[in-house]
Amino acid sequence: MNRNLATLCQWASEEIDALIATLPADVMAAAERVALSLEQMSDQADPTDEGLVGDELGLFEGSDASCDDDPSDLPRIRLFLDNLWDWVDCDERGFRDEVVITYLHELGHYLGWDEDDLADRGLE
Repeated sequence: MNRNLATLCQWASEEIDALIATLPADVMAAAERVALSLEQMSDQADPTDEGLVGDELGLFEGSDASCDDDPSDLPRIRLFLDNLWDWVDCDERGFRDEVVITYLHELGHYLGWDEDDLADRGLE
């Protein structure tokens, strides 16, 4: 079943809002400093996005929390909704769960966690 972008955005927003409300205060504060972009992105990466191959579920961009904020390098988490939807074989519950996992994975990058740290936390 194919879903439209508005529905996927609504589901993703609901899950992320619910998640953020349950985070420890310090992690919640960090999450509030990171912009969130919910994007359609399908099989092919936008040619202006260097380094993306097109099948990414999410991406963290910008400086991590240990860096002084540089206005030109503000932190942002991008979630690619079509890719997430495809990843879970078009299953609503799976989509909602994967949005949370992917968001936490990318937030972990903002917090300075490397891939091993993320894997240790089950966010690979």
